[in-house]
Amino acid sequence: IAGLHDEFFSVEREPNERNIVRFLIGDSNNPGSIISSLVMARENCRTVREVVPRSAWERINELYLFARENTQSGLTKSGRDAYLEGIVAGSQGITGLLGSVMYRDAAWHFARLGRNLERADMTTRIIDVRSTDLFADDGLESRSLDTLQWISVLRSLSGYQAYRRHMAIRVNRRDVLEFLFHDSTFPRSVLHCVNAVDESLGELEDTGLPLRRAHAMQRRLRRTKVEELDQASLHAFIDELQVDTMKVHAAIADVYFPPPLKLEASA
Repeated sequence: IAGLHDEFFSVEREPNERNIVRFLIGDSNNPGSIISSLVMARENCRTVREVVPRSAWERINELYLFARENTQSGLTKSGRDAYLEGIVAGSQGITGLLGSVMYRDAAWHFARLGRNLERADMTTRIIDVRSTDLFADDGLESRSLDTLQWISVLRSLSGYQAYRRHMAIRVNRRDVLEFLFHDSTFPRSVLHCVNAVDESLGELEDTGLPLRRAHAMQRRLRRTKVEELDQASLHAFIDELQVDTMKVHAAIADVYFPPPLKLEASA
C-alpha cells in the first residue's frame, strides 16, 4: 500500500510483522515512516512559523513528542491500536486547526494541495492493494466474503458510514468503486481530492502547467466507468491515476519550489 517494498528490503531481510511495523512506525531509514514524516513536518513548520498559527506549531510539536516517546508501545500488539489512534487524532486535530484559524493565503492553499494529493494517492493505493484479494467466484460463500472485503476497504478509508448514508444499504463492488472514485462530496474520494486541488490551484498565480495536469486527471476520472472495469483493467486505471498524481505534484514542485541554483565556483 505504501509503495515501500524496495526500501524495506534495503534495510531488513525478514518481512515479519514486527520488522514491518517498526519500519513503518519508527525507522529513520524510511522517509515515509510516522516518525520521519513528523520530523519533516515539524522542521517545515519551524521554518515557516511566521505564516503558520502558533497553536498549529504547538500541536505538531506535541504530536511529534508523543510519537517519539511512545514508539516502543506502538510496536507491541497490545499498545499499537492506542498509539495509532493517538497519531490519527493528533493529525486530524492539526488539520482541523489549520482549517479553522489559518489565513486563506497561498500558504494555506499549498497545505491543502499537499493534503489532497496525498489523499488521492493513498485512496487509489488502498483500493488497488486490498481489492486484489477479493473473490471472483459467484458462490454464496464467495459473495459473502466479497461483501466483507469491500466493507473493509470502506473502513480503511473511514467511508463506511458515509457510503451507507449516501449510496446503498448493501455493499458491493460496483457501488463502492463508484463512491470512492467519483463521489464529489466524500472528502477521501479521488474526484473530491482532485477537485480540491483544482480549486486551490485556481487561487494561486502561474498555475498553467499544474492546472493542466489537474484537469487531465479530472477528465480521466470522469470519463472512466470504474464500476465496469474488471480487476486487471482497474489495476491499470489506478496506475494511470497514480502517474497523473505524480505529474501534478511534479508540476507544482517545478513551478513553485525549484531547487536553488548552484553557484559556480569562482576561478
